[in-house]
Amino acid sequence: QVQLVVSGGGLVQAGGSLRLSCAASGRTFTGYAAAWFRQAPGKERAFVAAILWTSGSTYYIDSVKGRFTISRDNAKNTVYLQMNALKPEDTAVYFCAVGSHISYDYTDYDYWGQGTQVTVSS
Repeated sequence: QVQLVVSGGGLVQAGGSLRLSCAASGRTFTGYAAAWFRQAPGKERAFVAAILWTSGSTYYIDSVKGRFTISRDNAKNTVYLQMNALKPEDTAVYFCAVGSHISYDYTDYDYWGQGTQVTVSS
């Protein structure tokens, strides 16, 4: 059974950093895509970043480019989201997901981790 376990959220001041981890178990994801989404109160779940598990190619929304970095450790079957220069508008519940291809649509992903709250105070 596939399981994605997310860790690393918390409360940070604006300008600070956090690193989220998403540890996968139950299968390997060679050839798959891993992504981070976030959902702010009253808003839809939105794409943040994604990585192709095999090639390491990455994709970001414009608002996080240069501040967030998605990466993966194949040996640990884990995906990370390093978040620097955090802003209050980054406040949301963050989710990791794995699917067969890169997509900005959260419904295209097959496996989900539990959310973790990221709160950025001004």
